[in-house]
Amino acid sequence: MAVDFLAPKFIALYVFIASVVFVHFRGHIRHPFYRQLTDHSTFMAPYNMLMYAFSAVPNKPFVDIGRFPELDALTSNWQMLRDEALKLFDEGHIRAASGHNDLGFNSFYKRGWKRFYVKWYDEPLPSAKALCPKTVALVQSIPTVNAAMFALLPAGGTLGRHRDPFAGSLRYHLGLSTPNSDDCRIFVDGEPYAWRDGEAVIFDETYIHWAENKTDTMRVILFCDVERPLRNRFVARINHWFERTAIRASETENTPGDRVGVLNRIFGLVYYLRVPGKMLKQKSRTLYRATKWILVAGLIYLLLH
Repeated sequence: MAVDFLAPKFIALYVFIASVVFVHFRGHIRHPFYRQLTDHSTFMAPYNMLMYAFSAVPNKPFVDIGRFPELDALTSNWQMLRDEALKLFDEGHIRAASGHNDLGFNSFYKRGWKRFYVKWYDEPLPSAKALCPKTVALVQSIPTVNAAMFALLPAGGTLGRHRDPFAGSLRYHLGLSTPNSDDCRIFVDGEPYAWRDGEAVIFDETYIHWAENKTDTMRVILFCDVERPLRNRFVARINHWFERTAIRASETENTPGDRVGVLNRIFGLVYYLRVPGKMLKQKSRTLYRATKWILVAGLIYLLLH
C-alpha cells in the first residue's frame, strides 16, 4: 500500500522535527542530541517556534531591561522585597518542595536550591498573601508579571545546564541579598551575569543556562516570569490561553492549603513510576539509553499508524 508522505500526520511530523532541530541548534551552547531528544523543551519546540517568530524583542540570550519600564517598580523597591524575603528565610519558609510536586524545579532541590512562590500564572498563593503581603501587592500591580518567587542558591551551590520549556515568557532576576561577587553568577548561552544587590536582568530562559555560587554567602533573588512581548495580537491571545491552562496547571504549594495544579499531581505519581528506570540507569547506562530510544521509536511508530 502506497504511503502518502504529504498526509497531515506526516506534515505535522515534519514541522515537529524542524522545530526540534532549530531548538537544538539555537544559540552557541547545546545539549548532547540524545538528551535534547527527550528534554521537555523538545516537546514544546513547535509552540516555542511560534513565540520566537512573533517576538517583539530580539531573540538573544539577554534582553535590554529598558524595554520593560513597568519593572522599574520592582527595582526601586528592592530593599522592601529583600526585607520580606529574609524574614521568610529566617522563619524557614524559603525551602525545597515538601514532596515530588514541583515538576518545573524538581531537579534543583538536589543541589540545595530553595524557593518561596509569590504567584504562579494566577492569583497569589494564600501563603504568600499571609506571609509577604507587601511583595504580593507590588507584584500584583504589574500585569506583565505572570509568576514570581524568592529563590535561594546556597553557598557553594550550582545549577546544571538546562533549558526552560516555555518561550511565552522571559525571566527576570533582581538581586536582593547576594555575595555581590563575580563568583556568584549565571551563564545564559555561555554569557555570564553576576548578581548584585538592587540590580536586575532579563534573559531568555529557553537558551541553555546554568548557575554557580562559588562564595561562602547565600544568594537570594526575586525571580519572575514576565510576559514576552509579541508582535501579533492573535498570537498573544494564544499565548495567554496557554498560560491560563497548561502553565497554570504546574502551580504548587509553599505550605499545606496552597493549591497544587493537576500537572504536579500527575508528576507526583509518575515520579515513582520512574524509580525502576533510575535503578536501570545506575546498573547500565547503555541499557538505559537503549530502552529509552526503543520507547521513543515506539511512540513515533504509534503516532504514524
